[in-house]
Amino acid sequence: MRKYYQRLICALAAVLLVLLLAAHAAWAKHPINKDKNGWAVKGYDVVAYFTLGQPARGTDEYTHVWQKAIWRFVNFKHLQAFKADPERYAPQYGGY
Repeated sequence: MRKYYQRLICALAAVLLVLLLAAHAAWAKHPINKDKNGWAVKGYDVVAYFTLGQPARGTDEYTHVWQKAIWRFVNFKHLQAFKADPERYAPQYGGY
């Protein structure tokens, strides 16, 4: 009976550890690499890499603040795409 409780405690501890690691990964956010103006990726439109296949400078007309950084876009459509799913378009590891 004692081995049963030892195994149960080990299994519960393992499950708890997995849950804590998953929660930490979900909550941990990488800080965004910004320039002196607060712009992410130096003011380039991150959605343009996906839609145009090349870098494009964003404009002041289409901006959005996400994770304490200013993101600029070339048009309203790109701005809306980013707002809908910023983690899809933002550079990995905050752009570092």
